[in-house]
Amino acid sequence: MNLSQSLHTARAVLFESFAVFGVLLKIMIPALIVVKVLQELGAMEAIGSVLAPVMSLTGLPPELGIVWATTLLTNVFSGIVVFAGLAGDLSLSVEQVTVLGSMMLIGHSIPIEGAVARRAGVPWWVTIVLRVGGALVLGGFLHFVYTKFNVLQEPASIVWSTANTDDSLWSWILTQLETLVVIYFVILALVVLLNTLRVMGLERIIHIGLVPVLRLLGIGRSAANVTVVGVALGLSYGAGILIRELDKGVMGKRDAYLALCFLGLLHSVIEDTLLIMAMGADLSGILWARIIFAFVVAAILAKLLMPADTSTVE
Repeated sequence: MNLSQSLHTARAVLFESFAVFGVLLKIMIPALIVVKVLQELGAMEAIGSVLAPVMSLTGLPPELGIVWATTLLTNVFSGIVVFAGLAGDLSLSVEQVTVLGSMMLIGHSIPIEGAVARRAGVPWWVTIVLRVGGALVLGGFLHFVYTKFNVLQEPASIVWSTANTDDSLWSWILTQLETLVVIYFVILALVVLLNTLRVMGLERIIHIGLVPVLRLLGIGRSAANVTVVGVALGLSYGAGILIRELDKGVMGKRDAYLALCFLGLLHSVIEDTLLIMAMGADLSGILWARIIFAFVVAAILAKLLMPADTSTVE
């Protein structure tokens, strides 16, 4: 690669990272302000008490309920920012961070990704049950297993922590700016990594590994190919192609339905997994358990759905 090509690649990477960061800022900044207002009003304790019964099912302190609630309504990045503001005041184990991370990876961006799934034929109630209910089931299962076998009980080394003894507004603003700067460089590193992995053919490896298994679940070849794109790059990427294929009549409703349900549980497996790892989570929960869980749920849905159509599911 000559100098001109290198400069062109560098510019493309920087442009992509700034574009991604710009979109996220529009969501994260309002989320940060809302959380700060809630903190000042003392509403965090109220939210924690409301979510405490749910969080206790997964072995998490009630304070982390606001992290998951933020993630459900916005995205993983916003959840991480809120987590960074709370984690310094909590004594969390690797198990707890892993459980929270697994729940964030399954249950996030419900308003946006639910709308995308609805466009492809998956009703809102199915998305909510799958994503919210699935996150709680997986989180509860991981908590049970980790506690039962006494693993990951050591204190977590939390990277995303912004604990500050200065409670002034100016100090809070500076802390959030520092966190956002760190997140930009994380995004930049991810963009570089993802482009490198694409050049190395990682997407092809994922394709070779997943397509045969997806077809065993009853997902047709065309839907399986699109599902692999979503698993690697994100639900919106995969769903966009899937909707186009569905509109063209290339793909059946059942295949589209199963593929979108599977993608709801397992998508953007490289980028999102790396982000949650940076929180201090263990791969056993945020990757391997999530993959197994997604396949088990997809297999159950494949058995429940009628072979020809999903119109009755609505």
